[in-house]
Amino acid sequence: MITAIFPAAGQSRRMGSSVNKNFLSVGDTPILLMTIRAFLGSIDNLIVVAAADEISLIEKMIVGIEKPYRIVAGGSERQYSIANALKILPPSTEIVLVHDAARPLVSLETIKNVIDSARKFGGAIAAVPSKNTIKVIDADGFVESTPSRASLVEVQTPQGFRREILLEAYARAERDGFLGTDDASLVERLGVRVKVVTSDYRNIKITTPEDLQIAEALLGGRGK
Repeated sequence: MITAIFPAAGQSRRMGSSVNKNFLSVGDTPILLMTIRAFLGSIDNLIVVAAADEISLIEKMIVGIEKPYRIVAGGSERQYSIANALKILPPSTEIVLVHDAARPLVSLETIKNVIDSARKFGGAIAAVPSKNTIKVIDADGFVESTPSRASLVEVQTPQGFRREILLEAYARAERDGFLGTDDASLVERLGVRVKVVTSDYRNIKITTPEDLQIAEALLGGRGK
């Protein structure tokens, strides 16, 4: 069984909107609903993590979807929100996918490849090659080194893991008081090698008003 977790409890500060960005629409569809629909053919059930005061709104939004689902209140950090979702993970879950609710343009190919690689290797993340030169700087703002772009990727979601690996990673992070930047960073602490799955640049995270415009343009260009 494959369970997908969609964290949607963010405060959307950079969007400059009083409304949760996941409730905004790309085309005629709310971002969260579009994201969930992208996964329905690949998963068995899903968990949405929401702000406590938005649970009823999300319930109304997704009431007609064709897969079993649950909605759980989030925490003060994304990591704590995912931890809350893991507490209600269906016992028969084999693979857990974690995907940003604000990435509605993820492709079926990327989802499938992450699932397949998570089964094979234990953990997998979607990513794209870095387009930009990255500089490592010191505490005073001076360049220390310039890593080769050939070894750099920009990480996206979904990130997928075998159930027991992700549960152990979160349990250890809680014991150690460790707050990671993504789910893979918690898994890496276990010594598990996480496989990088090549995604595409359309799989953007909608964070700012400009991102919303880009998503609209990309959606309009599908099939052309």
